Amino acid sequence: MTHRLEPLLAPRSIAFVGASPRAGTPGNDMLRMIEKGGFTGEIYPVNPKYEEVEQYQCWPSIAALPNPVDLAVLSVANSRLEETVKGVVKAKARAAVIFGSGYLESDIDPPLTKRISRLARGAGLEICGGNCMGFYNDAAKVWAAAFATEREALPGNVTFISHAGSAYGALVHNDLRLRFNLAISAGQELTTTAADYMDYALEQPETRVIGIFLEEVRDPQAFVAALEKAAAKAIPVVVLKVGRTQASAALAVSHSGAITGNDAAYLGLFDRHGVLQVDTLDELAATLLLFAQPRRPAKGGLAVIGDSGGEREMIVDLAEHYRLPFAQISRATASRLAARLEHGLEPVNPLDAWGTGHEYIERFADCFTALLDDPDTALGVFFNDLRDDYPVHEGFAEAALRAFARTGKPVAYATNYSRVRNAKASLALTRSGIPVLDGTSAALKAVRNMLAHRDFLGRTVDQPPRRTTSRDWLPLLRGGAPLSEADALTLLADYGIQTLPFQIVETADAAVEAARAIGFPAVLKTAEPGILHKTERMGVILRLPDESAVKASWTDLASRIGPRVLVTRMAPPGVELALGLTIDPQFGPLVMVAAGGVWIEVLRDAQHALAPFGPATAHQLLSRLRIRPLLEGARGQAPADLNRLAETVARFSVLASDLAEVIAEVDVNPIIASADGTFALDALVVPRKEAYY
Repeated sequence: MTHRLEPLLAPRSIAFVGASPRAGTPGNDMLRMIEKGGFTGEIYPVNPKYEEVEQYQCWPSIAALPNPVDLAVLSVANSRLEETVKGVVKAKARAAVIFGSGYLESDIDPPLTKRISRLARGAGLEICGGNCMGFYNDAAKVWAAAFATEREALPGNVTFISHAGSAYGALVHNDLRLRFNLAISAGQELTTTAADYMDYALEQPETRVIGIFLEEVRDPQAFVAALEKAAAKAIPVVVLKVGRTQASAALAVSHSGAITGNDAAYLGLFDRHGVLQVDTLDELAATLLLFAQPRRPAKGGLAVIGDSGGEREMIVDLAEHYRLPFAQISRATASRLAARLEHGLEPVNPLDAWGTGHEYIERFADCFTALLDDPDTALGVFFNDLRDDYPVHEGFAEAALRAFARTGKPVAYATNYSRVRNAKASLALTRSGIPVLDGTSAALKAVRNMLAHRDFLGRTVDQPPRRTTSRDWLPLLRGGAPLSEADALTLLADYGIQTLPFQIVETADAAVEAARAIGFPAVLKTAEPGILHKTERMGVILRLPDESAVKASWTDLASRIGPRVLVTRMAPPGVELALGLTIDPQFGPLVMVAAGGVWIEVLRDAQHALAPFGPATAHQLLSRLRIRPLLEGARGQAPADLNRLAETVARFSVLASDLAEVIAEVDVNPIIASADGTFALDALVVPRKEAYY
């Protein structure tokens, strides 16, 4: 069964509209590039000005062609673009590439890009672009390119999809180590999106890894489906996401909304589906290189061999920063190392194996082999600032190759300085199966990504907690304004989230009686409608030791804010956290767990996940918080019950999933995590505006 993008990405007939005999123009370059790529199908230059272009018969229009073509490549001015696309549709071409931007100085509404998109979608025309640089399908020998380059036709195993033409050019046109089966400059995605390209790539047997330079997801449902497909096929997806923003924070009502922006939703999406995120093009290239080789990591951590004690210290420091584990080598492995190392060198991992240089090739090969053979080694990296035409480094490369031949685990070579002149040596090693990664940070992050993907594939199903609530909350949430604190706490309790006992009172005597029944020290909080953040109104009074203090405090609140007051008791001492829920318009309910209390927006120590999820995911979120040491019992404090806390976070995610259609935001702050349990002390629940009617 053929994929619907075959006419676009693997056509057998192509019309080049705007073809030109003038060298150095896009109309000429696109014909030279299709030939250079090795295309064997039918080629039809189209331009009414010429009878022949590059020894091909030139046709006056696409309508004049003898048969409908699979693909039309359009190199025409923006002013002619709409007319040309109409001609392509009328001629029954099945796909198009649009290099032009589609921007007109005196355009009308809707603009040209939207008119072309609507026209193409109505005709079922797949479009790469506009405002793109085309694509290289090296596996199918189809190059649709607007500009001539020195690129070589060397098919590989990397698919690269880019929303930025410059990023596309940087990776595709420069580094011969990166070999692609498919590289696409997606541009404006007028009809065909990154999700569609991913789906096509996942059907190609050559694809080992997919890299994406991503500005936005235009088809969320298809994008998620493609990620699920990649996970099912164990094909890693590496994303450099740009356009991270907190612009939506100013519109949020609750504290959670104030620190949950678009980037948080993407991070939650990537976590759920095992997407590997990078921050720079260097990290992207390194990760793609590492995954392009066919070997996958074993259990355990990283084994490192190098020739510098000082650089080893730098590697260790950075690895700790990136939370990258080293293999814990056995005594047997240490003994093997000691038997081959020169005097004074310590048999440890990471290993500095350089002594006097005597028999260094054999020593490095044997020591690297010993490290790779260790049962706790997942993969190995040879760190050295590899230089071309330097005999010592040629020996290091030979040692790495010998060790590589003796193991089935992944082996990489990495430099600590990314500008070392090693084009010849790095290309030779990479083509021999040992990718050379440029720079310490990029190399370590690539390794971390490889181990993260291994762990993602080995995960168990994290089943969300099951919960049957005692009442139907939808009518109340459709009823109007934010829930009262009493209703919000009752909602949490109904989902199995522990709260403290409370009573609502409207007189001093009732406050005293409630405090006596609930217990001291007491807490009084204003319960007047419409006050979303009570602390800012000085509407919370804590640690009231006796009845007289309760009575005085109620009198104070009643005089300043109003008589309606919630009475509860102090929670046991513990760590303050916050739980939040926002609804991302693309990916749905997004749960936040964060350092809580009045400093939530200052500390900005938060983690996010898409709802629902189980306790294992909750534990992962908690482990990433900077306040994690406090939860584990810092400075003699009793550690919090982390299992209870994780269960609470997971139950909150079920609430988020169940009520996402009627809730805009939820803010539970603070929630106290202690050795005695986890207690939600305050909550704000904001229904969706459309749920009011």
